[in-house]
Amino acid sequence: MKPLNRINDFVVSFATINGSGSASANNLFARVVFRMGVPVSPKNIFPSNIQGLPTWYEVRVNENGYVGRRGDVDLMVAVNGQTLRRDYDSVVSGGYFVYDSSRPLPEDFQREDVVTIGIPMTRLVTEAIDNTKMRPLLRNIVYVGGLAALLDMELDLFVDALHRQYQKNERLAEPNIRALELGYAYARKQYPDTCQLKVQPRDRIGDGIMMDGNTAMALGAIYGGATVVGWYPITPSTSIIEAFGNYTQEFRLEESGHCKAAIVQAEDELAAIGIVIGAAWNGARAFTATSGPGISLMAEFLGLAYFAEIPAVVIDVQRAGPSTGMPTRTQQSDILACAYASHGDTKHPLLFPGDPRECFEMTAAAFDYADRLQTPVIVMSDLDLGMNDHFSPPLSWDPERRYDRGKVLDARALDALTERWGRYRDIDGDGICFRTYPGTHPEKGVYFTRGTSHDEYSAYTEDSATYIRNMERLLKKWETAAKLLPKPEITLAGEDPRLGVIFYGSTTPVAHEVIDHIQQRGCTVNSMRIRAFPFQEEVWDFIRAHDHVVVIEQNRDGQMRTLLINEGDLSPQKLLSVVRYDGLPVTSRQLITAMEKTLAAHGLLVPATSTATGDPS
Repeated sequence: MKPLNRINDFVVSFATINGSGSASANNLFARVVFRMGVPVSPKNIFPSNIQGLPTWYEVRVNENGYVGRRGDVDLMVAVNGQTLRRDYDSVVSGGYFVYDSSRPLPEDFQREDVVTIGIPMTRLVTEAIDNTKMRPLLRNIVYVGGLAALLDMELDLFVDALHRQYQKNERLAEPNIRALELGYAYARKQYPDTCQLKVQPRDRIGDGIMMDGNTAMALGAIYGGATVVGWYPITPSTSIIEAFGNYTQEFRLEESGHCKAAIVQAEDELAAIGIVIGAAWNGARAFTATSGPGISLMAEFLGLAYFAEIPAVVIDVQRAGPSTGMPTRTQQSDILACAYASHGDTKHPLLFPGDPRECFEMTAAAFDYADRLQTPVIVMSDLDLGMNDHFSPPLSWDPERRYDRGKVLDARALDALTERWGRYRDIDGDGICFRTYPGTHPEKGVYFTRGTSHDEYSAYTEDSATYIRNMERLLKKWETAAKLLPKPEITLAGEDPRLGVIFYGSTTPVAHEVIDHIQQRGCTVNSMRIRAFPFQEEVWDFIRAHDHVVVIEQNRDGQMRTLLINEGDLSPQKLLSVVRYDGLPVTSRQLITAMEKTLAAHGLLVPATSTATGDPS
């Protein structure tokens, strides 16, 4: 057996127990790799209970910049007895298995193609640390120290990271550093030159940052001018509101010390979106954050906002459904539910960020779009993008930027009107009408806000011609929305028209890696990343230009493919579906296998003699 020998290109998995404090230690390892200038991608795969069940934290190290989940494990750090056998079996041939040797491995752990490394983590902590409450937490730091030694990483980098982490309470830094040194010294002494996986400093980061999408979205809402939140807690979106609340204490404080923001926890999601709509109707910039079950409950009010033409911003951090589904698992499973939320002929603009910077930018822009279009705008994230850290370009904000509040008449504009104003009159042909804020004028600009059919002056009507005229105007506004929203990102590798690939959202980094692999197989691949719905003419041009178009997504039914077929009146045979929906962040090896199979079936690629294996998890 030849052990794996790689520099800055491998996957580490930490198998621990939920609620044991291991996530902080695992994140410490990922942050140090990043500070060494090497791109890294951590994924926290955790259960929906509070503590006690198995959890895995994967860290992909790849200096070439592939930061999507790869699949398979090169080095396993196993400290959970419940999953020891599964973790042992998941290591690839030639890989490394690090375990807590305070207790011996079962006798049947006899793989000859795996390097086994025992570090007595529990014993080392017990002998050196008097504080019994801290011992379970510090055991996690012991294995981080051991890993640092095995991978030839400088101990000082970890010590510095711990000082940063505990700068507000230096007393906690000392025992953590002690535990780190215990693991490092033991591995150095007992296993010199045993592990051939190494992390070496590089300069591949530039000005990039590591950030989770939920935090970026909270900042986007702050910079986008939000002052009102109506919400009901739901995994995996809750941390958006928590972060927004924290940031308001920095960015929304008046000289008096009062916070110029209202965060209202409602009794349910229906009430939450009602708060948002009411606040936006009054002129505030308001939003809510939720997930699939919340979207289901909000559907009726979203239809009201669409028909009454009231701005609202909704952030949907998607998780696995249907129903309660798997609350701590990721999917792109709310595409159709959000696009057509509510009954009747209803459509909502959707935004699809692909990294934390776009989470920030698109959330901030969503408030402009909602005000300009006078309609709900939904930002489509998911658990992977929202809760995991991602390598991303830095966030930036133009200090000269001004909010687009759309077509709002103030008192002076109302006085200057020479003809009767109608709330639902389209006077300039873009489908968007002028509105007023409540209390703008003592006499003019008053109207009823209706969820029932109405004429141009907001009077109730059941006249068929008037109803059709209003519905067709809303379609004209939909065409205007397509011109405002972000256009797709298209990459042309050549003039070969046979194959195009479409992807969106959190699948972006993996899709790039898969496309590179397919092109190395000799197949030209043009690609398009969809960033918004409604779809622009560029989307249809791209699809028309290719014989076959593969749509990559994370749901069972190919919802983006369905949306494209429906909106573009396309032949289903034109779009090929490659999907993964196991609830885990999609891996490049999974998609490579699926893509090769799909392309081979359509004569676009000669079947590989040996394809990449799927992720055993």
